[in-house]
Order: sequence, then C-alpha cells, then structure tokens
Amino acid sequence: MRSSPVATHFGFSFSTWSLWAVLTALFLPALLAAPLSAQSLEQLEVGPPPLHRAEPPAPGAPAKDLESRGDQLQSQKYYFDAIDYYQAALRKDPGNAVLINKVGMQQLLLHRWREARASFNHAIRIDNKYANAYANLAVVYYEEQSYTKSIRDYDKAIELDGEEAVFYNNRAAAFFAKKQYQKAMADYSKALQLEPDIFDRASRGQGVQAKLPSPQDIAHYDYVLAKLFAKSGSPDRSLHYLKKAMEEGYKDIKNVYRDEEFSSLRKDPRFAELMASKTVAISN
Repeated sequence: MRSSPVATHFGFSFSTWSLWAVLTALFLPALLAAPLSAQSLEQLEVGPPPLHRAEPPAPGAPAKDLESRGDQLQSQKYYFDAIDYYQAALRKDPGNAVLINKVGMQQLLLHRWREARASFNHAIRIDNKYANAYANLAVVYYEEQSYTKSIRDYDKAIELDGEEAVFYNNRAAAFFAKKQYQKAMADYSKALQLEPDIFDRASRGQGVQAKLPSPQDIAHYDYVLAKLFAKSGSPDRSLHYLKKAMEEGYKDIKNVYRDEEFSSLRKDPRFAELMASKTVAISN
C-alpha cells in the first residue's frame, strides 16, 4: 500500500503509522492518568506576557478620551496598550508635548531607552519649557549611566520648576552615583523639605534610585540618609538608617561621633544603645 504524504514526511510508512495509532490508543489513557514526574513538578516554563491586553483605540474617539484611556492602561501597567492610545490621540493632536512625553514614559518603563530618548527630545522641541520632559530625559541618561548628562537635564528641569521634590531626589541619585556626596545630600535635603515622605515612596519603587554597585556604596548611602534625618529632627528614621549602615558594614561609622548633624541624636539613649550593640554586618 502506498504511504500517505504526511506519514512519509514524519518517517513512518502507512503500516507503521497504523501500528503506532493502535499503540497510542491502548497506552495514552494510562500515560495521562499517571502522576507527573518529579522533573515536571519542579520545572515550569513561563511564557512572555501578552503584549496587548486591551481593545484597540476607536477611530472616532476624541483625543481627550483616548488620552484618558491611555492613562488608565498605564496605571494597570499595560504599557504597550497605553502607547497605542497615546499615539492614537497624537494623530488627532500631533503638536501635544504632554502626549509625546507620555509615550516616552511608557517606552522608559519598557526599558526602550533609545525610543524614550527620542520621544522626550521631541517633546522638548515642541515645548522647550516643559520641565517634566527634561526630567524624564535625565532618567534615560541615568539608566544609561551617563550621569553628567543626567545632571545637566535635571538642572534644566529644576531651573524651570524648582518645587518638584522628585527632581531633587533623582538628581541626588546621579550625584551619588558620581560620588559627589555633599551635593547629593543637599539635594536629598531639599527633596525631603518639599515632600516629607519622598524616601518612603522611593523605597516602594517610585522614582530613581542611586546605582550602588558595592556593599560599601550601599552602606554609605544609608549613612547619608541617617545624617539627613538626624539633621531634619527625625531621630527614629535616623536610627533606622544608621543601623542599616552598620549592618552593611559602613567602614567610617565612627564619624557618627564627629559629624555635626548627629549632635542632637547623640543625646538620645537609643543612639548609645545602638552603638554599644556593635551591630554585625550582614553578608548578602
């Protein structure tokens, strides 16, 4: 009997294929009923998330409605869908720098640095007084570890709007990455003055964090925050960060007895207790 084309393609003659079908019919139910192997229980293959999860933009929708829907999708972390809606709004309002900036924000969240940089530069070309676009462009440079360029664009953002705490917080991170600690502390202090919970928000993943490649950098960062909170009259938070710096093995911890910022904290019994405990550095 002549083999079927499909059977030949997979290396079976028709008669072999028929035998295979019989064996499958006999044994497949038992295989399906058998317990999973140890390997299959320990290894799961996870596919990528769907790129688009929302309905496409309606062609007749007004630009404002499209922008509003894009904002909702961004809040749900549906960044690709948000881009679709912002771009649909831009087709109706092509000179809108805010919409272009929002597209750039999604690209930034997706780690598409080159595209994000192009979007923010486009927004700035349309409105060269747009502080948020400069600040977001600074984030791109920060993520690319171009800290001098990042500081330059934060300087411009702060020149245009000096009341945004996040601008100072983020520029401080760039200064810290360049080991310009006094400038970083001045900016952190200004950010804290403008927004007392700025560091709580940053610790939840909002805002730019200092890039800290070594344990000593991490320890130094916490020591700087301890100093900052001591200076601002927040002993609880100062002690918290001071303990973290000690746990991370900050090598200059004895400076706490000399630094003027800790003068009031040194009178707190908890300070003496913490220092007497000689907190052991925790290995990562």
